Amino acid sequence: MPKRLIWLTVRIAAGIAIVVVPFGYAVTGVQADVLIGAGCGLAIGVGVGLRGGSAGGPWIGILAGSIIGISAALIAGAVPLDGWGLLILPILALAVGLIDGFSGSSLSGYRDMVRETFILSVLFALGLLPATMALGRTSVILVVSLMPIICVPAVALVAGILSRRREGWRDARPPWVLVFGAVVLLVVGTLVMADELRIGGVSQTGVILLNVSLSTLMLGALPAATFLLGRTAITWLQPRLRVYSHLAQYLRVMWVPIGGFAVGYLTIIVLFSGFYGMLGHFRPDAFAGAGVGIADWFSFAFFTALGQDFTTVAPVSVSARVLVGAHLILSAGWALVLFAAVMSSIGPKLDRIARRYAEEGD
Repeated sequence: MPKRLIWLTVRIAAGIAIVVVPFGYAVTGVQADVLIGAGCGLAIGVGVGLRGGSAGGPWIGILAGSIIGISAALIAGAVPLDGWGLLILPILALAVGLIDGFSGSSLSGYRDMVRETFILSVLFALGLLPATMALGRTSVILVVSLMPIICVPAVALVAGILSRRREGWRDARPPWVLVFGAVVLLVVGTLVMADELRIGGVSQTGVILLNVSLSTLMLGALPAATFLLGRTAITWLQPRLRVYSHLAQYLRVMWVPIGGFAVGYLTIIVLFSGFYGMLGHFRPDAFAGAGVGIADWFSFAFFTALGQDFTTVAPVSVSARVLVGAHLILSAGWALVLFAAVMSSIGPKLDRIARRYAEEGD
C-alpha cells in the first residue's frame, strides 16, 4: 500500500476513534458494545474514505464512520447481548442512506444500489469481527459475519424504491431477482421468529400472521426509516460543513498571529505565577488556601487571566488584590492591543479570501 493511502487510513481511523470510542464508553459499560461501535465505524468510515480519494475522502470517511459508530454503539447498548442482530438492518440501511446523500453520488439504479449495499455489508461484517472474536465463539462469528450480506436484497430494494422518483434514476421497476431475494429473507425471518415467539392462547394462524407482520416491519419499515434518516441528515449537513473548509483558509492566514498571541498570553501567566509565589513566600497571609508548589500558583494565574475564580486559592490582603488587578488589566490589554494589530496586518489577506469565495459562489 502506498504511503499516501497509509497516511490517509491513519487520519480517518484516528478521527473516527476519537469520536466513537469515548461516546461508546459513555453510553454503555460493556466492552463488546464499544467494540461494535468502534469496529463498524472504523470499517465503514475507512472504506468510504479510501474510495472517496484524498480530496474529500478523509472528511467524508470521518463523518460517515462517526455517525455509523455512534449509532451502532447506541443500538448495541440498548439491546441485550443476544440481540445484536437487531442492529444489522438499521445500521446497514443508515450507511446506504449516508452514501446516497453525499453530493455527487452515482447511485442511479437498482444495480448501483445493490453494488453499494453489498460493499457496505462486507465492510459492516468486517467491523463486527472484533466484537464477535472477543466473545470467543466461532458459531457467533460466522453467523454475525454473514448477516449483513444476507440483508443486502432487503436494504437495496427498500433504498431503491425510496429513490426511484429522484432525478436521474434509471429503473422504473426493481429486478425480480432483488424482489425474490427480499421475499426469501422475509420468509426466513418469519420462520426464525416462529421458534422465538410462542404466545399462549393464540392460534397457529395468529402466530404466523404476527410473525409475518414483525418480519415485514423489520425488513421494510425499519430500514426505510433509517435510510431516509441517513440521507436526510447528510444532505442537511454537507452544505453546512463546507463552512469549515472556508474556515481552514482563514486559519492558515491567522495561524502565526494566533501563535504569537498564545505565546504572549502564556508569558504573562508564567510571569505572574512567579509574582504570586514570591508574594505568598514573603507574606503567607496574602492568599487563602495557597500551597507551596508552582503548580498551584500557575493554576491560579491561569484562571485569573481568564477572569475566573480559582477554587482553592483566593487573594486576601490588599497587595494580593492589587497584584491580581494588575494581572487582569495586563491580560485584557494584551488581548485588545494584539487583536487590533493582527486585524490591521491580516485584514487585506482576509478580504482577498472572502472575495475569492464570493466569486466562486457566483
